[in-house]
Amino acid sequence: MLGRVSRHHSTSHAFAEVLRLPKRQLTKLVFPLQELERYLLQDSGSDLHLKTFHPSLEDIARAEGFFTATARNRIEYLSSAERLDHAPDLPRPEVCFIGRSNVGKSSLIKALFSLAPEVEVRVSKKPGHTKKMNFFKVGRYFTLVDMPGYGYRAPEDFVDMVETYLKERKNLMRTFLLVDSVVGIQKADNIAIEMCEEFALPYVMVLTKIDKSSKGHLLKQVLQIQKFIDTNTQGCFPQLFPVRKKLLLLGSLEDGT
Repeated sequence: MLGRVSRHHSTSHAFAEVLRLPKRQLTKLVFPLQELERYLLQDSGSDLHLKTFHPSLEDIARAEGFFTATARNRIEYLSSAERLDHAPDLPRPEVCFIGRSNVGKSSLIKALFSLAPEVEVRVSKKPGHTKKMNFFKVGRYFTLVDMPGYGYRAPEDFVDMVETYLKERKNLMRTFLLVDSVVGIQKADNIAIEMCEEFALPYVMVLTKIDKSSKGHLLKQVLQIQKFIDTNTQGCFPQLFPVRKKLLLLGSLEDGT
């Protein structure tokens, strides 16, 4: 059931346009793994506990409100830091985004901030563009942290910077670990996963660029990653968060860039 969006939740122009789409097209756009679900259930086997992430349209509209800049809901860049002791001391809960260089992390964050056009999130085609921890205030709700990418062209002090942050940041409530659906979990991803597990952090795997793969290849990657989560992790959220590259581009258009 897709449900309906309550009148209590205002929606952006882009989301309002999505809600006008025919049901099948809307489902394919908003819930991209749903059409694969029957194949996943057939192929997963009894030892694999698979459940794709299906927020309601009401949930999506409510979440969109968090990222909509208003006079009462200020969304802004706060500061950057190369070390934890240089990071701002903030009382709000914190979430961080981490992933390999060129996985689409900054593009995803830019899309999230598309309804706050005054917030500048730099996106580069060259891997390793983000060199510091960047802190953004999301209203009165939480602080979002854009971490440097690991792997190719990562900062020299990446391990010390990120490991210290993950281990010692007291108000870190959730880590979003981005994985490229085209190549799956890589050796560098395993290092990040091991840190999250070692420090007992609750984290989510975000599957990026799902529209860059064929259905068959995406199905294979989803099954492999889901099995990895079930058998090798303790703190990972059991459901994958899928992200389309095309929607990230639309998010950039929404803010006028």
